[in-house]
Amino acid sequence: MYSDHMWLGGGWMMFPWLFFLTLFVLAFLWKSRSSSGSSQDEPGTALEILKKRYAKGEITRDEFEKMKQDIS
Repeated sequence: MYSDHMWLGGGWMMFPWLFFLTLFVLAFLWKSRSSSGSSQDEPGTALEILKKRYAKGEITRDEFEKMKQDIS
């Protein structure tokens, strides 16, 4: 009879460890997601930068085409 209820005591002793392990995993996932979002601040590929500059009107169409050929 004692051995039937023994798992309850062990389960309660594991609860704090499972709680902190869950917190650790959630913190890790949150940190990894927030750090991956910061990669959007990076400029991108040369062609993407060139397209943005052309869209903003910083360069003319002829300059865009020449730079695009230089990149390729």
